[in-house]
This record gives sequence, C-alpha cells and structure tokens, in this order.
Amino acid sequence: MSGGLAARAGAFLLKARGRLFSRLTGEPMFTNDDMAARERFGPSELARVFRDKQGKQVHKWHHYLEIYERHLGHLRGTEFRMLEIGVFRGGSLELWRQYFGEKAIIYGIDIDPRCAAYDGQGGQVRIGSQDDPAFLARVVEEMGGVDVVIDDGSHDSRHITASFEALFPRLSEGGVYIAEDLHCCYWPSFSGGYRWPWSFISVAKGLVDDMHHWYHRRGERNRAAAGHLKALHFYDSMVVMEKERVARPINTLRPLGDAPGEVARAATEETRCVEAAQ
Repeated sequence: MSGGLAARAGAFLLKARGRLFSRLTGEPMFTNDDMAARERFGPSELARVFRDKQGKQVHKWHHYLEIYERHLGHLRGTEFRMLEIGVFRGGSLELWRQYFGEKAIIYGIDIDPRCAAYDGQGGQVRIGSQDDPAFLARVVEEMGGVDVVIDDGSHDSRHITASFEALFPRLSEGGVYIAEDLHCCYWPSFSGGYRWPWSFISVAKGLVDDMHHWYHRRGERNRAAAGHLKALHFYDSMVVMEKERVARPINTLRPLGDAPGEVARAATEETRCVEAAQ
C-alpha cells in the first residue's frame, strides 16, 4: 500500500471510529471544524512532543497527555522497562522513545502480525494476544522485568482484565499500571455496559474496596493486586494503579495527655467502631 493510500485509509478508519463514538454517546469525538480545539493539547512536555510529532501515526486523547506526565514524567532520561499493549501503526512507540529517551527499555505487543514491521522502530515488538498469560510472561521475562504497563490494546473488558491479572503481579515494586480508553467499558460490543459487573471499570471499582479491606470483613477479592495496591487514580477513560507492598495502617493519638504512653495501634474495624462511638 502506498504512503498516500495508507494515510487515506487511516483517516477513514479514524473518522469511522468517531462516527461510532458519536452514535453511541451523542457527543462528538473529534472537533475537526474547530481549529483552536485541535491545538489544545495541554501544557505538558509530553503534549509538546505529541503536538510536534512526525513520522508514524499515533492517536491519543488530549487529556491523557497530562496524566501520563503526572505519573511517568519522573522516568524521563532514566533506564526503566515499559510494556505497551497495542502497537497500532507504531507511532506510540516512537512517541515514548522521543519522550523518555534512549535509556528506556520499551516493548510493544499486538495480535496483528503486521505490527512486526515496527520491531526495532522506537521499541521492540512482539506478536501475541494480550489475554494469553504464557505469552505475556515470556515477554516480561525477555524484558528482564517490567516497571510500567500501558494497556491500549483491544479495549475489550475481558482482555483488559486478563492482562491485568497476568501482568500486575509481575510489575516491579514502585511500578505503574495504566489502562486507558475505558469509556469502552460502557459499550456491549466491548464486553461492557453501564454498571456491568464484569467490565474493567467494575473491576477497578472493586479494587477500591480491596484497598480498604482493613475496615470490612470481605477481605481482598482481587488476588492479582492483593497486598500491593498502593494507590488507584480514576480519570476520564483511564485508571492508573501504583504498585507497592502495603503495610497495615496505624494511627497515633497526640498529644499523649493522660495516656500512660504513646497510643499506636493497627487500624481495624473494631478500633474504628470504638473511635466512632466516642
């Protein structure tokens, strides 16, 4: 396919995706008739890199750029290991390389064998399914571990959940796991629906309860993140999870007053109930 024909085909597919989004939500996905809006990428350095990018195509919602920089900006110029699910046309691998620098170890995976053509261009590309735990394990082993995962793959909740369950336990301590384009969790064609219990949005909501398992009797239901979910950030169409071993919270009464010594105790359901009754 010639470069001009490929560009026209890409533009057609992008417009078709926009029409589907508009039909399902009643809102415009793109504002091609508003030149000012197209330039509002935000003030972050990643936004500048995205705005000025040449070469292979990359598609990102504008508000994602600031979120990426907020959670990943400290990694610029350092050696770390990033795995992106979904290669598309190879543009995002180029974007990450330009932003993070040459020290970063960047891998992308895709089920489309045509994406193998982008291997070595911005990052390494491996072909396989994001819901294949054995394949994911092999890729992470080849990388020597993984510090950042970005799921921009099929956007199907079944696949997002499968990738999370396979990869979050393999994520390094202090690592960051990002799942994006989660508006698809509300669409039946992506195994979702409004408050559908098996959408990845519902899975992420369940992680909030797991984080607070100290204060209820249900325990941690999601074993993939048990004991290692430090923080969970919700944004429009994106969830960011920080991995770190979580210790039982403690609280201390200060000043000591008439207490015989420092009062420090584990935060449990029982102590919270006592405090609430006082």
